[in-house]
Amino acid sequence: MRFSQLFTANLLKLMQLFLLCGTGFNAANAYATMPELSAVPLRAKYLALNSQLHNNQFQRELNLDSAESAHTLQGDIYAVVDYPFTTVNTALNNPAHWCDVLILHINIKYCHASANQENTVLSVNLGKKYDQALADAYRVDFNYRGIIATPDYFAVELNAANGPLSTHDYRIWIEATPLKDGRTFLHFSYAYGFGLSGRLAMKGYLATIGRDKVGFTLTSNVGSAQPTYIQGVRGVIERNTMRYYLAIDAYLANVTTAPKNQLEKRLQHWYDGTNQYARQLHEVELEEYLVMKRKEYKRQQVAL
Repeated sequence: MRFSQLFTANLLKLMQLFLLCGTGFNAANAYATMPELSAVPLRAKYLALNSQLHNNQFQRELNLDSAESAHTLQGDIYAVVDYPFTTVNTALNNPAHWCDVLILHINIKYCHASANQENTVLSVNLGKKYDQALADAYRVDFNYRGIIATPDYFAVELNAANGPLSTHDYRIWIEATPLKDGRTFLHFSYAYGFGLSGRLAMKGYLATIGRDKVGFTLTSNVGSAQPTYIQGVRGVIERNTMRYYLAIDAYLANVTTAPKNQLEKRLQHWYDGTNQYARQLHEVELEEYLVMKRKEYKRQQVAL
């Protein structure tokens, strides 16, 4: 293989990490600016977003935002979910459930939770959008932390200090509070930091297979039949923030389904959700996705 071909191949392989599950930013800055950990600021955010939650292109009560800097990317979703707070709390404030959530994402190849004397670790393999051997996927170990749990608020964090080729400070953050109508207001945040290798990989991806992909933020022609959506690195983070949120939604939608039917219902729900936003998220056909995920789910029942 020529050097230029090898370099391009390595860039695209690294982009698998960014596109799939990169989830962090500078932890020190995050904690320095962390808001009050209670229902008060989250409920204030719900009131502030009232117009956006009810008037958007998502056909659901949801607001998505993204941000980029020289070294970080972050996506945030605020959404009203049609499940009681107790259901959401039980489902998501428990590390044992998170692998069943994450495996729904098309790029998650494996997830296994294990506990040591200090904390719970989720070992996650990130890969491509088709059937793949774990040896060819990236392994990232996320520390699970239940930050706080009260009768009207909880917050959970998954973080990893390091990843392949200069990626760092991976972070998933989720918090929720009950609403008066029996539903729940939920905030999901997804972010990561990267260095020089990551910046080069991002440029390589956006110049090749990612050049025509878009995110969700409207940049022009709002309300028209052919709106224009944001591209580039913010498009990358927005697509994956939505994929993770849809995995959470699919898990919540089927917590009361008979155990023997839960996997199939969750997979169908996730796929239907991504097809609702096919311009941004459609990657494979339904049967291909189902066959791949059944195999991956079976594989992750064993610690590897």
